[in-house]
Amino acid sequence: MNFYVTILGSGAALPTKNRMPTAQYVNCNNRHFLIDCAEGTQLQLRKYKINFQKISHIFISHLHGDHYFGLIGLISTMNLLGREKELTIYGPKELENLIRPMFEFGGARLGFNVSFVQLKMDTKTIIYEDDIVEVHNFPLVHKIPTCGFLIKEKPKPLKINPKKIKEYNLKIEHFNALQNAQDIVLESGERCKYQELTLPAKDALSYAYCSDTKKSLSISKYVKSATVLYHEATFLIKDQKRANATAHSSTKDAAEIASEARVQKLLVGHISSRYKTNDQHLRELKELFLNSDVVEDGMCIDLTKV
Repeated sequence: MNFYVTILGSGAALPTKNRMPTAQYVNCNNRHFLIDCAEGTQLQLRKYKINFQKISHIFISHLHGDHYFGLIGLISTMNLLGREKELTIYGPKELENLIRPMFEFGGARLGFNVSFVQLKMDTKTIIYEDDIVEVHNFPLVHKIPTCGFLIKEKPKPLKINPKKIKEYNLKIEHFNALQNAQDIVLESGERCKYQELTLPAKDALSYAYCSDTKKSLSISKYVKSATVLYHEATFLIKDQKRANATAHSSTKDAAEIASEARVQKLLVGHISSRYKTNDQHLRELKELFLNSDVVEDGMCIDLTKV
């Protein structure tokens, strides 16, 4: 099983030669998601050798251009390359009315269906679910309605203790019951408790994404105990007033949310173009939340190794 995140854009609204605006690719157990889609996202996907035709679901956090202006180009390229598989895009209610007319005015005919799902921006909601993974959105605090996303594995099945297979002459048909915490009856008639024959399951992993937002301790309850939290930190502590005025966060804000939520690892991004290096961001973060890092374009985070 795999669970990793590739940072396609780590900067704020103004692109630089080192940082593109926000977009992230998530592969969670071969479910292929894109979170936000800034201008140039399709180029970043190619640069970092990600097959964007595999992407099945796109999650748009809000309607500031540096989070969705890349959708038209990405969808157009998918079409030119012969895509047939449906694409589902989740976002604010106005998103569909912004995107569809741009294709209609140009007379474009897509060879695949694009389905839009309107998000409830003011409450935590499950927006995608299958037998292994679920995705939630939750409210953030920004100038316009904005949400974050939580991608999490469902609880994993127990592991069969290999030493017990021969000892108890376990059959394949026993495995499913045991992995689902059910006792079994052997051919001899002996009843065995699942605890005697199994090992603890691996921890379910989770990735929380906090797009543009001012500090809000309510966020911590939505991302509680996440394996990895990505939280914007557009500004340094010395620019806290600017962060507050623009409804963004500082390194201190992000670190306090991570501490309150007791996440395992904190990543910050959406770095303002006024800062030429990550050095000061990293120093401030480490002083407040040790297991933290500043993301850069192309960085890949393997949640199984956190």
